[in-house]
Amino acid sequence: MEKHSNINKSFHIQTFGCQMNEHDSETLAGMLEEIGYVENKDKKEAGVAIINTCSVRENADKRFFGILGQLKKVKEDRPDVVVAVCGCMMQQQHIIDTLKEKYPWVDLIFGTHNIHEFPRLLNNVLNERSKVVDIWENGGDIIEGLPAKRMYPFKAFVNIMYGCNNFCTYCIVPFTRGRERSRHPNEIVNEVTELVASGVKEITLLGQNVNSYGNGSDFPVDFADLIYLLNDVEGLERIRFMTSHPKDLSDKLIQAYRDCVKLCNYIHLPVQSGSSEILKRMNRKYTKEDYLLLIKKLKETVPAIAISTDIIVGFPGETEVDFGETLDLVNLVQFDSAFTFLYSIRKGTPAEKYTEQVPEAVKHERFNRLVDLLNEISAKKNKACEGLVLPVLVEGSSKTNAKTLTGRTESGKVTNFKGTPDLVGQIVPVKITEGKTFNLFGEVLP
Repeated sequence: MEKHSNINKSFHIQTFGCQMNEHDSETLAGMLEEIGYVENKDKKEAGVAIINTCSVRENADKRFFGILGQLKKVKEDRPDVVVAVCGCMMQQQHIIDTLKEKYPWVDLIFGTHNIHEFPRLLNNVLNERSKVVDIWENGGDIIEGLPAKRMYPFKAFVNIMYGCNNFCTYCIVPFTRGRERSRHPNEIVNEVTELVASGVKEITLLGQNVNSYGNGSDFPVDFADLIYLLNDVEGLERIRFMTSHPKDLSDKLIQAYRDCVKLCNYIHLPVQSGSSEILKRMNRKYTKEDYLLLIKKLKETVPAIAISTDIIVGFPGETEVDFGETLDLVNLVQFDSAFTFLYSIRKGTPAEKYTEQVPEAVKHERFNRLVDLLNEISAKKNKACEGLVLPVLVEGSSKTNAKTLTGRTESGKVTNFKGTPDLVGQIVPVKITEGKTFNLFGEVLP
């Protein structure tokens, strides 16, 4: 990286999408700090303004272009500011064409496969003062040892694999993140060991489908094996992972919940629909009955396990009967929480061409019914926590009350309680005094 005098060496990153994107942004921030940049909370004042995009939901698309519109005025007022865009949306040619045609103030466009090239690309923009577009169609070798500016000193994201081979008919991710590639287990264990030495107590393993970790690799370690390896890392207290695909959830991994004391009693297991017919159209490769059998095995192995999910409402061809199957599954499973989405057409996916699109009004009505049911179940689940003493990893002050601390239980439930700042980063026992729909309230025990 060449030195550039008299430039604003501050950066602002705005991130859309999943934990994978959040971790990518941590890596971008880490690389920028290595070359002398500092974070600026205000994108209008930063020397480098970066938007890390998500292509999964239509709302993220709209917000992205809205922010780009705001940056036009910033660019007019401060021509030297570097506007950079990256992430999943940049892996789609029609997005790049739109940016070139309608957003000429964007200086740098790069994708998901060449994040490690960012310092070089930024240097080219600063040297040449011309637009740089650098998109790799496929992911190459996994680059190890990249720096990261973590959001928390006591918990961290750890990528274990990249890409996806599932090709669900509604999803663009296989086209934006490429084929599955797994990191070597030794690299992962070494990274986690170093993180723990720096003060990390909890890790979240990331992958588009962590359950398929190791498939097609030249090492004999699958995802369950990796959990067992990490459970032996001295000083590590909690292991989480996101996201798992039901079709690849093995009995061996379910057994790991019983054997590995550091594996949190929580799983995020996206079902997407309760209708086997819709699941087939989605190319999910399991049925409603398959999913319910997995839930049965999980609850038999770990009766206290908390389960969350993703559900799409209004997938093409979804009838009222199909939606009723989803409500039935929700009632049977009793999810602790769920991420719910209205189906939106993603350009380049097979479902884009499906003719039986569900009217928006119908989607919204079904969505509201589903959310009402989920909230009712969540409130009941949280109410049942009253009187229990749960270990909580304290994350910081509540956003609504500076005098209140907030953290998460092992099962991922947000918990608020009175406490002193020195508790941040610690795992403390909290007696739950009240359970609400979306969080718990309690008091710290001595």
